[in-house]
Amino acid sequence: MGERTCGGRTPSRAIPDLRSGGHRKPTRRWEGQPLPSAAVSTPAFSAPIGTRDVLAPESARWIALLATFGEIAQRYGYGMIHTPMFEDLGVFQRMGATTDVVTKEMYDFEDKGGRRIALRPEGTASVVRAFVEHRPLVPWKAWYVTPAFRYEKPQKGRYRQHHQVGIEVLGVDDPDVDVEVIALAERYLRTLGASRYLLIINSMGDAEDRANYMEILRAYLADVRDQLAEEDREKVERNPMRVLDSKRRETMQATADAPRISDVLSAESVDRFERVQAGLRALDIEFAIDQRLVRGLDYYTHTLFEFQSTALDAAQSTIIGGGRYNGLVEALGGPETPGIGFGSGIERVLLHLDAEEAFPTPDTGVDVFVIDTTGGHHARDIAEALRDRGLSADRAWDGRSMRAQMKAADRSGAELAVIVGADEAKAGHATVRDLRGDRGQRSVARPDLVDEVAALLAPDPQVETP
Repeated sequence: MGERTCGGRTPSRAIPDLRSGGHRKPTRRWEGQPLPSAAVSTPAFSAPIGTRDVLAPESARWIALLATFGEIAQRYGYGMIHTPMFEDLGVFQRMGATTDVVTKEMYDFEDKGGRRIALRPEGTASVVRAFVEHRPLVPWKAWYVTPAFRYEKPQKGRYRQHHQVGIEVLGVDDPDVDVEVIALAERYLRTLGASRYLLIINSMGDAEDRANYMEILRAYLADVRDQLAEEDREKVERNPMRVLDSKRRETMQATADAPRISDVLSAESVDRFERVQAGLRALDIEFAIDQRLVRGLDYYTHTLFEFQSTALDAAQSTIIGGGRYNGLVEALGGPETPGIGFGSGIERVLLHLDAEEAFPTPDTGVDVFVIDTTGGHHARDIAEALRDRGLSADRAWDGRSMRAQMKAADRSGAELAVIVGADEAKAGHATVRDLRGDRGQRSVARPDLVDEVAALLAPDPQVETP
């Protein structure tokens, strides 16, 4: 299958046009200047290994991405859910006791009350726990954004604290729901401007299919165990399907002729998978079937899917992953309830978009910078009046000179400057100066100032929005 090009579909118009995020507020003594050497030293503390800080203007890109995902999820009828970032350890152990996430990668500890607690390694288990606890009406559709924590070797696009967006649908077992979930994920990538990706799907069948396949696969792997990469040999007994997910060359060669799960799927499971494929074709969503696709958690049944970047290295290629999990609700103490969902790492998706040179950082400049050389109270009052009108405004501090304030205005990215000097203050006027175009400057009476500025910043009706 060739590289994903959205199947000729017209990319969705980018949804948010956010001006939030702002510029970094300068320090008082060294506004807009490098700190003097005496003020610079090696910090006593830095972000822990495998984590990072996200500052403006990069954070504006995060805000825009989250707004995009949330708006799309709401189009599909999802409501937002917040869950704690830590849970009883047992919540995550029910994901599968043999998975690397549970056995090797979780941050877990005993709290002061003697309870075993774990930081969330992924989003689904917490959402399902909330479903079991609160028993909302089904079908229940929830979307979330959350940090997730895994103790693994940090590398590009992989952090010990990363962030995910995701969705979960509980209470519906219709294959068309699987199609809709995949379509939502595809729309999300397309709206962000991504095109260089592949959709890979597979079926794990039902619990009986999976159990039968595990035995057949385990027997096959036992015969080729010595040919596997050393790191994969321990998985043969513990979790044989994870061997198929290995990217190590020796293992991939040794398992090239491994049995396929399609060989043991029941007629019902085959029919279900064919209905999912038909639904994707009907929506013009291109896909490929990969019999080696298994997810890292044991709770998956039937439909599995990944969106894989063709712009990143293989170790970073998965940008969205999900599937159906008919059985997880019961494992967490709830009634028999089907479910499906996906998660998508924010850092990984942004890395992919960087590789495509897509989804640029939104403009984070303020609309107006207010300059006041008369003591500052005019800047205070004007800035607040502009904010009341829905405009963004900033100002300088500490009685700086006109020249210094004009430099600050230019650095702020503002489109307009409003200037109040001694003459303007005496006359009850302000000077409005265009900082980005060729409209020059004009004197405006204070009572008319907010209306005039708003009119100058209004979109030109003659210019079509792309």
